[in-house]
Amino acid sequence: MRSSLCASVALSVLFAGLTSALRAQEAPSPGGPPPSSSAPGEQPTDIGDTQTLKVNVNLVNVYFSVRDKNGYITNLHKDDCEISEDKILQKTKNFTQEKNLPLTIGILLDTSGSQQNVLPMEQEAGAEFLRDVLTPKDEAFLISFDINVDLLADYTNSPSQLRRALEKASINTGAGTGSVTGNSTPRGTLLYDAVYLASHDKLRQEAGRKVLVILTDGADQGSQETLKSSIEAAQKSNAIIYVILIADRGFYGSFGYTGAGDMDRLARETGGRLLNVGSNGKKLQEAFSQIQDELRTQYLASYTPTNLKADGSFRTLSISCGKDTKVQARKGYYALPDSPDNN
Repeated sequence: MRSSLCASVALSVLFAGLTSALRAQEAPSPGGPPPSSSAPGEQPTDIGDTQTLKVNVNLVNVYFSVRDKNGYITNLHKDDCEISEDKILQKTKNFTQEKNLPLTIGILLDTSGSQQNVLPMEQEAGAEFLRDVLTPKDEAFLISFDINVDLLADYTNSPSQLRRALEKASINTGAGTGSVTGNSTPRGTLLYDAVYLASHDKLRQEAGRKVLVILTDGADQGSQETLKSSIEAAQKSNAIIYVILIADRGFYGSFGYTGAGDMDRLARETGGRLLNVGSNGKKLQEAFSQIQDELRTQYLASYTPTNLKADGSFRTLSISCGKDTKVQARKGYYALPDSPDNN
């Protein structure tokens, strides 16, 4: 069962308490919608002094960015873009573009043995990124993963607190102990478990824009979750994933590393993208800058789907904003009755 994943994977003490750390009473994210006293999927509409009409809203929110040959386009309007769900054109109700939409950011840091020589530059570049991107409306958390999945910093908008947590991250090969899933391989890397836990346990109940930035070589060893299930968890939480593919090529010798394909899929399916920086510190800084630019030039479009059944099925999304433009958005969503982004 998914609900028993933390226990079955035997996570560290820090992460074992993750569920209880999810904000004592699950308050909405800063900048998110206020709590509603209406039933799920309903919104009160005032039609007089004596009665209130409740109507279904069931909005689907889609965050996306648009580029052409000259860069990001930031002057589009509602009539410039079309949204289709399962190839059926939908009527866009709301369309906004703001540079300062609130963000919830999760940083997932690979601390397995293969990252030994690149970890210091990851720590420094990651701290600078969080310092530059976080505003008082935003929040972030930090998770490291190797043979364990550790919550190094819970939700905060303090760049200094996040920097201190990043500096505490250390390489853990678990030599001689095996992976926490019970495998005998000492250098397990629980990448997919980390993505699943960050999406399902940390982000799913959050409102607004949700982003995961993963720094890894893309190799997974020992996870109970799979590429498919981690993508599904991210899609159900409406999280956008950016993967910064970074690795010490010397660690792999002449064999190379083969995580790029799976990481590209993980990013694309959720509306993010893969940035391959090798072991180049300058490219790593440029990758963080690109992510920051994208996050501050996104649009938010909302629509009420023609298919109102909250049956848990996956609905494919397609967005078009004119000829010679490239739209970056999630490939679809799950029609869940309890999703904060679908009602």
